[in-house]
Amino acid sequence: MTSNDTSVSRRSLLKAAGGAAASASVAGYVETGEANDVQQQGSGTVTYARGNDSGTLDPQNTTSGEDVKVTNQLYDTLIEFEPNKTTLQEGLATQYSMDGTTVTLTLREGVTFHNGDEFTAEDFVATYRRFTDSDYQFYPGDSYVSAYGPFTLGNWVESVSTGGSASATTTDGGQANETDAETTTAQGGGGQGSYTLTIELDEPYAPFLRNLAMFASSVLSRRAIERHAQDQNFSLSNQPVGTGAFQFESWDTGNQRIRLSRNPDYWGEGPYVNEVVFTAIGSNTTRAQTLISGGADIIDGIGAQASQIVRNADAAELVETQGINVGYLAMNMARREEFRSKKVRQAISYAVNTEAIVNTIFRGIAEQASQPIPQKVLGYNESIDPYPHDPDRAQQLLEEAGYGNGFEFELATFKNPRTYNPSPIQAAQTVKSNLNEVGITVNINQQPFNPFLTYTEQGKHDACFLGWMTDNADPDNFYYALLHPQVSEDKLQQGQDWVSWDTEGFNTLDVAAWANREFMQLTEQAQSTLDRNERAELYKQAGQLAHDEAPWVFIDHAKELRGVANRVQDFQIAPISGPLLNRVKVEG
Repeated sequence: MTSNDTSVSRRSLLKAAGGAAASASVAGYVETGEANDVQQQGSGTVTYARGNDSGTLDPQNTTSGEDVKVTNQLYDTLIEFEPNKTTLQEGLATQYSMDGTTVTLTLREGVTFHNGDEFTAEDFVATYRRFTDSDYQFYPGDSYVSAYGPFTLGNWVESVSTGGSASATTTDGGQANETDAETTTAQGGGGQGSYTLTIELDEPYAPFLRNLAMFASSVLSRRAIERHAQDQNFSLSNQPVGTGAFQFESWDTGNQRIRLSRNPDYWGEGPYVNEVVFTAIGSNTTRAQTLISGGADIIDGIGAQASQIVRNADAAELVETQGINVGYLAMNMARREEFRSKKVRQAISYAVNTEAIVNTIFRGIAEQASQPIPQKVLGYNESIDPYPHDPDRAQQLLEEAGYGNGFEFELATFKNPRTYNPSPIQAAQTVKSNLNEVGITVNINQQPFNPFLTYTEQGKHDACFLGWMTDNADPDNFYYALLHPQVSEDKLQQGQDWVSWDTEGFNTLDVAAWANREFMQLTEQAQSTLDRNERAELYKQAGQLAHDEAPWVFIDHAKELRGVANRVQDFQIAPISGPLLNRVKVEG
């Protein structure tokens, strides 16, 4: 996800019937840490301070991690990630399996949405159709739904069927027992009170169960979906209705403060506090000082200086773990002819001193990147080194490409810190200085994060800083989500390795507009390969190709850092998901 602090995660271990089948079909995960023991019911308020306010509270309307931090408290998914791990466990589905192209799930009974409606299979059908089906009566429009719809569900799902009754089960063969009720399909609507789902895929797709655990697969209320489409005074973007541990109370956009209250009918663990408040503080150091003075309980978006402030404080501690993310500078080939030359892109990669950015600006909270995925993700290619800082080589390549006298372009950047880029303005100034040495003039365009995301999603940038916090710890979530245009090859121009922004179906997360056919074929083959070792080898090849073709300047993989007040108990950083605020308690 774009700066996403990722998905949702809680509760108990997988039940045997779903767990064995699921684990056999999911490849490429990494485990870190152990889940907390269950705590007794508590009270109080947790204040979570971050660098920027949310832009929407509808999980189908965003690619922003700032939005997801809040929606993760409000919504649940069918499958979840275990707390502080990247392995899967039950969520709104108590049993699940994937057998070839058939996914079957048995749903949890007795769960209610915040509006009082009971959760059933029909809610997921409505959720799926609203996100992916432009013919659906309640589809909110292409400009409203995010790019997550196609690559999470839409590109793979042939049909979604509801059927059975509360007694429906999942068998070892992966077929749902639907003898107790009529089966209905997503195309034809759903029956009342179903608790089984059968999802048929177009072809084998290795990461699909992980996709169901991503924030973008959060289950919405069917009645709320219909109301969103029919009632002009109601919008899920600012009046969310989920099944999560907390429910929405208010959003003071002027003061950038969102207030959530404890869901007394929550089906899972916790929550152990009565209230959660999300607030925005733009400055890293001010946010750290607010934590120490007692104005916040948990903070994120911590740069090198702020981390030292927290580390040296008596009233709080610095909690850290290795993140599963990447930070990069993307060159928009659709907009700038210069970037269509591989030699120009390589020249910029040689010219930008990523080692200095990581070691001098980020100061120990990140490591240099050489490829789209970090080291702990399946398919990481150990043989690839980061581009060295070599201005002479950069100048030579520019001359060979016909740009020996340089050129001028705009670098768009966000103002507020992100995990993968905690000091974006300083980093942009370094890029500007480095490229000036080889005759390239850079004009920095600084924007608040939410307008910046809109700007880049519309392809208005020449080049931009961006980054990605994994949604599911699978390499597909980097390679396909960020560097595959998600259009068929027949829509690509002959001899052209980029695609126009207005191409039908174009993936706007591919902000370089890169469309390399060999890369596309490798990542597509890896998606349908269920063997872990075979997938790893394909992604190693894709990583080498991305490095050599250089659609990005690969900058860093950053640690996840949080400042946590001493009065907060049982807070853990989740490598995927979070923040896990249903699990924390506060003293006083």
